[in-house]
Amino acid sequence: MTVQAVNVSTLKRVKNNVIGNPSAKLVLAEDELFVATLVKCLNAPEQFEEAAGSQDDIRVEAAQVITSLSYGSPEALRSLLHANAHQSFLYAISRFGPTEPAATKAAFARALRAIAAASAELVGPSQWGIKDDSSPVREDAKLALEYFFQLLPAQIEVLDLYLPLLTDSSTQASMSIAQLLGAALRAPSHRTTVAEWVPSAERSRETSRGRRRWERPEAIAPAQSGNGGGWVARHLTTLLRSRDVKVQEAALNALAALAKDNHDVAIHLARAPVGRPNADYPLALTLALKLCKSRSTDVQLAAGLCATHIIRASAANHHHPAPPDLAASLVVMHVMNRLIDSKSESPQCRTKACFILNYLVMDEKELCQSVYDKGSLAKLSELVHTLTPPPATDSKISELEDEPESLCCLREAALTTIAVLALADNDIRRDVTDVQRLLPPLASALTHRHIGVRYAACQCVRALSRSVAVTRTSLVDSGLGTALFAVFTKDDEDRRVLHAALAAVCNLVNQYSPLRTPFLEQGIATRLARLLRSPYAELRVSALWALKNLVYKCAPETKRAIMGDVGWPALDARLDDADAGVREQALYLLRNFADCEDDVDAVFDALGTPRLLGAIAAALEARDTDVVLQAAYTLANLANGHAQRQALILAHGQLLRSLRSALVDAPADARCAALGAVIELAWGAAQLRAAGIESTVRHLVEFGGGGGPGVGGGGGGGGNGGGVGVSGGNVDREVRERARRALEAMERVTVDDA
Repeated sequence: MTVQAVNVSTLKRVKNNVIGNPSAKLVLAEDELFVATLVKCLNAPEQFEEAAGSQDDIRVEAAQVITSLSYGSPEALRSLLHANAHQSFLYAISRFGPTEPAATKAAFARALRAIAAASAELVGPSQWGIKDDSSPVREDAKLALEYFFQLLPAQIEVLDLYLPLLTDSSTQASMSIAQLLGAALRAPSHRTTVAEWVPSAERSRETSRGRRRWERPEAIAPAQSGNGGGWVARHLTTLLRSRDVKVQEAALNALAALAKDNHDVAIHLARAPVGRPNADYPLALTLALKLCKSRSTDVQLAAGLCATHIIRASAANHHHPAPPDLAASLVVMHVMNRLIDSKSESPQCRTKACFILNYLVMDEKELCQSVYDKGSLAKLSELVHTLTPPPATDSKISELEDEPESLCCLREAALTTIAVLALADNDIRRDVTDVQRLLPPLASALTHRHIGVRYAACQCVRALSRSVAVTRTSLVDSGLGTALFAVFTKDDEDRRVLHAALAAVCNLVNQYSPLRTPFLEQGIATRLARLLRSPYAELRVSALWALKNLVYKCAPETKRAIMGDVGWPALDARLDDADAGVREQALYLLRNFADCEDDVDAVFDALGTPRLLGAIAAALEARDTDVVLQAAYTLANLANGHAQRQALILAHGQLLRSLRSALVDAPADARCAALGAVIELAWGAAQLRAAGIESTVRHLVEFGGGGGPGVGGGGGGGGNGGGVGVSGGNVDREVRERARRALEAMERVTVDDA
């Protein structure tokens, strides 16, 4: 597409041509010269129109064309990013003066929002289900998104350029900036950056009082910038009181994005400031719950999302977790249930309602039970049955392939929420299989063309497979377990679907599952071996998880056959994996394999003594407490081997030093496991004494504390809550009891030797 001259009339013609026309957008985006010219119009319109009075019109029209292109294909977005459109808009906004026309401010803010939102949609994570994350434009979009929230080398924040527009007199401009935040705030670091931001004038006042900006404590920054969770949150809360439903929706979505998984912000949005009455300072949560009853469905959804993220994040204090606000949660449940059940609402609205309900109750058993008691499972199940077509015949295959994208997304949302409910309780799982009769729709969904539907179906099977009874009956009799295995073995399956299927497989190969043997016969070990080489850590973790479940409590010859298919070198490599979760599961697999003397011998022979014991020693001193725990358990199992294997452990000086370190610094559960190894190795009391282990154990028994610097340090905070680091003087009872047994065993050996 070539435009001979750039003026208001030609830009209007281009705008009318591309709006709602994806093919025209793509053609225009391929014209790099014209896109570059469009971007130049933003800051130098005088190059293209002699009449000074029309320069603002050119800028507005150019911004509107760019806005339309942003909503086009990823290729169109890439063309804009390569032309630095987002930076040009920010530069133009930085030059806005007091007399800047409202139309210009609105158009530029709207275009900036469009570019940020389109970039965030490519970068993810997706807000409403599984989306394609393999776009070649993703890296460009990621760089652009980082630019929106970064601190420039000159110490000028990009946020200083556009966040002040939240308080602009132009409603359209302030609404667009709120929409930008609602769409683009996906990363925790970006949320923190926006939550802590204050206008430059306020920062200058703080500096004049003697506070340097880099000294600002992260946790209290929102509170220091005023009530309501920070400057941005406070002004977004003010926008909630607008009578314009579009402004309300934008502010609600922005607050939802800001509060998601952000306790420090959410707690200010949910609780009144000390000493300030609620009537004078209405809470964002209070306003959001009120707006859940709006006549506008879009506002209801935005209010439900906002309230949900505030409710969950305000209760998610790492130090003092509390149950979510049940009364507020019930309001959201009621509204979302009604929208899900309403056949007059659009599929897009019902999809969002499903996901909001999902976000509200996820991993919270009490809320899952409450929403189940209110009939949500029955409503969701009816929706799935309605959306699931009858078994396909040759004549209906094309009809199924033409299923609207909106209905595919709705089915994904309903199944995803059902999976979250089923994870919570065995009675709910039984209801899914026996009352709602969802197994046939799930089988159909596993082979659906839509990635999100397959993913959600796998999550449902995973949830159902947590019940031994359901696995042994419904999943076997219906063939659903076998159908899921077929998804798992597809080489070209989307990695996220594969990960969900693999999570279900981990449950289906447990000790009591009747599917363990059939899966072994169908080559599951070979498939898992391939996944151990995956570039994605989550797949390597789950593959090892499945293998550890496969070898648990199975016949020695079966274990050896499994590891023969997997290959010991493959496991060896994972012991040094860059991902701590992979290393943890690799050790767990060793632990489950080495559960008898002969299998301990097999591990020593396969990996070699120096490599095996060196890896255990390194893991015992890892920073990740889960790795330390599994290393301690694995060592305890290895110490149960034949005497010659025990002697090899006792002769490994580095391993004994690492063992002592774990006894001093590790969390209580890891120390318990390490003490189990000491008990088995007590016959080598001389070596244990030389390594300082005996004195450390004696300290645990007599004083409840270890000696030396750093006691109770690395890893102590990651315990299971049953005890504290040994320096705390309150050693868990089980640790003390095991330490006493270990000390007695060593003392008996010393007496016998004497």
